[in-house]
Amino acid sequence: MNADAFRQLYDYHFATNRRIWGTHIAGLPHEQFIQEVDYSVGSVHNQVVHMMSCDNYWFSALTDREFPEMFDPADFPDRKAIRARWASLEQKMRDYLAKLRDEMLFARPFPDGDDEALVLWQVLLHVVNHGTDHRSQLLRLLHDLGVETGPQDYIFYVYEHL
Repeated sequence: MNADAFRQLYDYHFATNRRIWGTHIAGLPHEQFIQEVDYSVGSVHNQVVHMMSCDNYWFSALTDREFPEMFDPADFPDRKAIRARWASLEQKMRDYLAKLRDEMLFARPFPDGDDEALVLWQVLLHVVNHGTDHRSQLLRLLHDLGVETGPQDYIFYVYEHL
């Protein structure tokens, strides 16, 4: 495990989020985008805001040493607002990852509280894994709306980038 491996995992994370957005969400009718469902965190709209919020939660804690409140979907009324914030958040994460060094992976980034025992590599892996979980939920929501979806497997990303 090294910093370059984490940068690749995050390249996969970002690329897969963008692919699902561009292929399945950008053209989704507004009524389906906001349609409430009794699954996960609700609508496709709520799901993507939650995904973005989780990335922000952990990376804000890593960069600003403060855990922020989760985003309220009402603060992101349309896809343009979501996409703009998500792009800025992705850049913040990329900036952090660009400075990541192998020896940092074993540091404890949170000196106290419930997360004080966590090691940085665990946090970084959690964020990618959590994103995969929520993308799976999102793909299920899209499937239930009649959208033909595809895989999000990491290995397919690797094959495309060999």
